[in-house]
Amino acid sequence: MGLVVDDGSEEVVEVYGLMGNETGFGALVKQMEAEVVDMNPNVNGPFLLLILPVTSISHYTPTTNPPQQKSNPFLSSFPDDIRTKVVDKILQSFLHLRPRSRPRTAYEYLLSHTLANTNPLPLALAIIQRVLRSGCTPVPQIHLSLSSAWLDHRQTHSIVDILNEMRSIGYHPDCNTCNYLLSSLCAVDQSAEAIRVLKDMDGAGCNPDSESYGTVIGVMCKARKTGDVAELMSEMVTKFGLMPRQGTVIKTVAAMRANREIVRAVDMVEFLEKKGCSIGFEAYVTVVNGCLERREFILAGKVLMEMAERGFIPYIRVRQRVVEGLASVGEGALASAVRQRFADLNS
Repeated sequence: MGLVVDDGSEEVVEVYGLMGNETGFGALVKQMEAEVVDMNPNVNGPFLLLILPVTSISHYTPTTNPPQQKSNPFLSSFPDDIRTKVVDKILQSFLHLRPRSRPRTAYEYLLSHTLANTNPLPLALAIIQRVLRSGCTPVPQIHLSLSSAWLDHRQTHSIVDILNEMRSIGYHPDCNTCNYLLSSLCAVDQSAEAIRVLKDMDGAGCNPDSESYGTVIGVMCKARKTGDVAELMSEMVTKFGLMPRQGTVIKTVAAMRANREIVRAVDMVEFLEKKGCSIGFEAYVTVVNGCLERREFILAGKVLMEMAERGFIPYIRVRQRVVEGLASVGEGALASAVRQRFADLNS
């Protein structure tokens, strides 16, 4: 089977037999064998046979069908500290491969094996970091196993301590790794823990970004926990100076509308506007429709005027309903102002 290495040469390695030549992958395997035997002299048998289920998969060309996964007594036989060193050596060996996504299947083997161990953290987080930096995404099943491992470890460790444990094995926690952790927790209905991670991750040197907040806020919006949503929106803008994405704003005001908290939705839009956040057309329309549903015609008129200031022209039926509603509650002056404002925009 053809195995392509970075220097352009090609080795032929029998799946469960040969070590290859002295360059590229064959040399790497021999080097790792010497180092691992030095760490644990009790290792017996051909090293390639022991490690192949993890490493060789990464080198198969797209036209080669990888062998079916088999149990890997090699990694399971070591204590945690030695296993961590071996896995780190494997991860380091993938850095020179191009494209960076080539070891994807090997990453999956390593991650699945690590999460199946009794002490998967912080090594699993380090592997996830490498997977993400290679441009790949772990398989969906990892969300559950990572969340389970995280919650087990959290019984005796703080969030900051767990993230900082990555430094003890030569890795550094970053925002992308934390974002994947957040998405995993949210995927298994652990939004409360996700909020705690979001609030504490900066203590490990990982300032959250718009994706961090967007992931958690999105889940909270589905659950209609608008109090938590408003708090998180305020925190991301005020504390970190982040601007929420349009999708996050839409989900926020839609959740408030669904909860019949339209005044809170209007307040949220005003708050974001004052902070310099750009509010899109769909978010404005969502708020206006919510105002009409709750017969808050004055609020609807004010939102329409703000839309006009930003060059947005709502659907004619919406404008008509707002003008008629204002007239029905004795706000003829505001109704005329709204009508005139859109006439000025040649609508």
